[in-house]
Amino acid sequence: MDPAAPLILTLRLDERSFAFFDGQRRRYFPPERNLIPAHLTLFHHLPGEHLAPLEEHIAARCSGQHPFALDVTGLRSLGRGVAYTLASADLAALRHDLAHHWAEWLKPQDRQKHQPHVTIQNKVDPIQARALLEELSDGFTPFQVTGIGLDLWWYRGGPWEKVRTIVFEP
Repeated sequence: MDPAAPLILTLRLDERSFAFFDGQRRRYFPPERNLIPAHLTLFHHLPGEHLAPLEEHIAARCSGQHPFALDVTGLRSLGRGVAYTLASADLAALRHDLAHHWAEWLKPQDRQKHQPHVTIQNKVDPIQARALLEELSDGFTPFQVTGIGLDLWWYRGGPWEKVRTIVFEP
């Protein structure tokens, strides 16, 4: 275990919603590049050397947190891919609290305004991405998913390695 490796924190979705997004990702993501499951990233690069206090704070923050709804509001272009966009005041508050607590550890990418999304296609020709965006946008109807916890992952350059799942415990 390399304690200098970065950690990634993602929102854990209910089983039905995860199955939908992961199915979309398996369908549209280039298979040779699809090394991880569908996910909604909260933080891209947390310091692995601080794993213990990070886990402790995540567990404390998840205790008393009710599962919450997120609105899937549409689709957006990533240039070379497509993502579903999501919105939730509860998610925004959770991420804000965590970011405030970890401010000294955050890299510039994680200090930016958080734009919740689930990527279902990436690293394809822009024409292919634009075609998928148009196809999926045509019949899109907003829907809701549920956030049920947080997943913490090691990032060591390849597929992510799960450290721990912390479910919300109201």
